[in-house]
Amino acid sequence: MIHNFEELATNDLRRDALAIAEAGYTAIRVDKIIQNKVLVVDGELRIDEKPYSIAGRRIYFVGVGKCAVIAASAIEKLLGDTLTGGIALDVSTNEQTNVTLHTIETHVGTHPLPSEANERATKRIIEFLSGRREDDLVILFISGGGSTLLCLPQAPMTYSDESELDKKLTSRGAPIQDMNIVRKHISRARGGALAVAAYPAEVVSLIASDVPHNDIASVASGPTVLDTSTVADARAILEKYGVTSPTHLELIETEKEEKYFTRVTNVLLLTNKDALVAMRDETIRRGYDAEIVNDCLTGEARDVGRALAEKLHTVPSKTALLYAGESTVTLGANAGSGGRNQEMTLAALGDIRADELILSFASDGHDNTEHAGAIADDATRAHANNKNLSVKEYLDTHRSYDFFSTTNDALVTGYTGSNVSDLVIALKK
Repeated sequence: MIHNFEELATNDLRRDALAIAEAGYTAIRVDKIIQNKVLVVDGELRIDEKPYSIAGRRIYFVGVGKCAVIAASAIEKLLGDTLTGGIALDVSTNEQTNVTLHTIETHVGTHPLPSEANERATKRIIEFLSGRREDDLVILFISGGGSTLLCLPQAPMTYSDESELDKKLTSRGAPIQDMNIVRKHISRARGGALAVAAYPAEVVSLIASDVPHNDIASVASGPTVLDTSTVADARAILEKYGVTSPTHLELIETEKEEKYFTRVTNVLLLTNKDALVAMRDETIRRGYDAEIVNDCLTGEARDVGRALAEKLHTVPSKTALLYAGESTVTLGANAGSGGRNQEMTLAALGDIRADELILSFASDGHDNTEHAGAIADDATRAHANNKNLSVKEYLDTHRSYDFFSTTNDALVTGYTGSNVSDLVIALKK
């Protein structure tokens, strides 16, 4: 999974950290999760121990998010000719995922900002779901990245207006929960809208969570979940972060009528705990005293990085601290390139000691750049010193990508086939 494993594994502590990260990545591959948790037994589809009759029914699939194509492939293999049709909207192509689909059509959108391609594909999904019959079964797969992909604003608002709004909220450090409340009220495909479109069919939604506390109403802005937020809530969030409206802001109220959700079952299929447990097991196997400290880590990335380094100072030798979550980065006026994992690691580098290591990485392999994350340890500090790089300078200008590109201490994975938040490994020799 880690393309530059051997280049990075220059000492025992690094090799341990990278092997632990590999264990985490392997445990959250969506195709493997579906194979283990979604079964066909005696002519029934069984998901989370609940049976669904499939004999004589039309069965459809819709996947949205960074893992949609991988999920689509797994569902095609599972159901074969029983599957009537489907759509997968992903940020990666079939070639990038090394997948060939036969029944399910693929659409490729953009992330982290919406585009015309996202809007066009979302319209197709709504059309595809509309007109389903009461005896149809619709299987949805929802994963991180789905909020951006499900872009369907109400005119005169456009995808470019939404892009402007996203950039403003992100630059002000708005957490994902707040951003997704706003997003629910600027798209006709979020906040329960896919469930409404599929009504009156029976719907089972398989959800891979990438948000703190695994709030399914927030994952991909909850397209199959009855939304409890309102337009007033969205306006309050914009005011909270001092975000002026884009040129054509059009807030939409989400559907509140319960009848559209009575035949919807939302299943939390995959979370960052799946990765953390696998990482803990690998850590113990390598002789460390391991602790899963926090599975919903939040906060300003640089503050979190420094706090993790301070925590690592206090633990005994051969200790591993494991975390998962999603930090934020509040950008300045002239910010450079990077991501929250690289920024967190860069901040930790200023405090890391010779017998310590922190590795923070994105489970989807994309930390706002082609880097998945980076390593902070004594070797990274030596590389920086050799290049005359100032941690403070690069941190102040949010140029973590440039920093780790220069030191060659960034993690590279490419497409991982999953997305369950960021993961952090802190080791003491």
